[in-house]
Formats: sequence, structure tokens, C-alpha cells
Amino acid sequence: MLLACGTVVTPLEVSPPVSSPIAGTVSAAPSTISPTFTEPSLTETLEPTASPEPSATPSGPVVLTGSHAHNDYQHDRPLYDALDHSFTSVEVDIFLVDGDLLVAHDLENVKPDRTLRSLYLDPLRARVRENGGWVYPDGRQLTLLIDIKSEAESTYLVLREILQEYSDILTRFESGVRRDGAVVAIISGNRPKRIMERETIRYAAYDGRLEDLNSGALATFIPLISDNWTVHFTWTGEGPMPDFERQKLRDIVETAHAEGRRVRFWATPDHPSPAREAVWRELLLAGVDLINTDDLDGLQRYLLEHYSVQSEGM
Repeated sequence: MLLACGTVVTPLEVSPPVSSPIAGTVSAAPSTISPTFTEPSLTETLEPTASPEPSATPSGPVVLTGSHAHNDYQHDRPLYDALDHSFTSVEVDIFLVDGDLLVAHDLENVKPDRTLRSLYLDPLRARVRENGGWVYPDGRQLTLLIDIKSEAESTYLVLREILQEYSDILTRFESGVRRDGAVVAIISGNRPKRIMERETIRYAAYDGRLEDLNSGALATFIPLISDNWTVHFTWTGEGPMPDFERQKLRDIVETAHAEGRRVRFWATPDHPSPAREAVWRELLLAGVDLINTDDLDGLQRYLLEHYSVQSEGM
């Protein structure tokens, strides 16, 4: 598989049909951070994120484009641990407390110094400036999945104002057109759908569910479909995957990709085991775009062990 950056990714065990979860970095970054993404028809297949063409020869560590750091803020170094593992998607839970957005999984664990700004937005802005306009030097976009844990509308109204302050690094959605920045924010959890649907300019998109497939919603509004694995599948990696469930998974991914949407499942097995690797393998084979994990080391090791990466001259 030849990626835009000139890296050939050769699967050793699995061969995802849509996109590879790993890609090489480059030594120089593109100069622009605002390519225009126009809403396609729902019958067209499009790449979920538009990455600019790098001009340099691939070098350095790989970037795990299919990797999602679930509950990222629970790591010793929120955001930084995920970036050190070359993940390109991170998830943060927020609560609205006294007018500020605090990061925690449960309300009783919030701390005034652990804010969305301090743990994520400010460090991301600093890194983007250091890297010439992107989170990673090769221009790969980072997904920031913001899971609202408090009341949807009041929290989003505060979040919306904060995100606007970081418009220099965020993807903007305007009247059906997506203008990509270094980071794409997507709202999950308690999602204020009515408010977000009415906005003509947004600095975040909406995290859909399987029920949103075939809904006619624009991919610029719902670019990602996330859902609970255990609600839709009985197989958890023990023994072979039932054929009908494998086909169901591939149908879901095919439908989502045809609509210009990415796919992620949470609640997949995440304890180190052959069962976890079996599920990861089927997800990759089906073309699932983001593999959900709390085990950064484990997923990084799995992807690197099951793919070979080699450079091709440009």
C-alpha cells in the first residue's frame, strides 16, 4: 500500500481494505493548514481526512493513524503519552464546573487545574506552532474527541466559545464545507444535536452512532460513527468470529465509508490477551478506522509487529 507520504506499508498479518493504521513521518511539514474539503454526495467514497502532500522523503518514527487513546487523560502525561506513542486520536471527558471545563471521568474527581485548555488545547497549539502548522511533522491530523459528561447544551455553549479561541489550529465547518486544520474536534457523550445542527460555523463536528448511518446527515456534520461493540456484537475474540457478525461489521464499515465517515467501536476487549488481538485483527481487516484502547504500549506494539514499513523514493 503506497501512502501519500511515499511510505509503503506491507501487511504481515492483516490487510485493511481502506487505509493502513500506520504511516511514515517526514522531515519537513507542509506550509498551509487550511485545505478546503467540500461535502460530497452520499454515494461518493472519500478519504475521511485530507492530508496535504509532503515534499520530503519519509524518515523518522511511524505515525499510527488508526490509533485512538480512550480515556487519554488517565495516563500519567495526558496527551503527551499518546503523542509519544504516535497516536492520532485522543479522547477527553469534560464537566462544566463553575463556568470552566474540567477534565475527569467522574465529577467527584475534577480538579480546578485540570482543564481542557491546560491539558489539551494549549499544549496542542504549542506543538502545532513548533511543527510548522501540524501536530505531526508529516501533516497528519489529530482527532480530539471531546466527551461531554455534564449537561449537553450548557456545556457545549461554553465549549463552543473556548474552541473558537483556538481557531488557528482547529478544523472549521462552514455551510457544508470542511476546512481542515491541524486538529479536528468531535463532540461525543452528551451531544447537543439541535444546537450544533443550526450552527453555520462550527469548530467541532458531531460523533454519530450506528443509527446515523443512512440518515442523510452530511459527513461534515457527522464525520465519525462510534458505538458500543457489545451492543451490536456477541463475539469478544474467543474462538472464530461468526461469519454473520464478520459480514455485519464489514457492511457497517462499507456503508460508513461510502458516506464519507470513519468508524470506531468502544468496549472492545482491552486486557492483554489473544482475544484482544483477535478482535483488533478483525477490526483492521474490516477497515475500522480507529482502534480504541487504554493500552498505548499494547496497541502500538501490535500495529508495529504486524506491519512492515519501508520507504520508497519520491
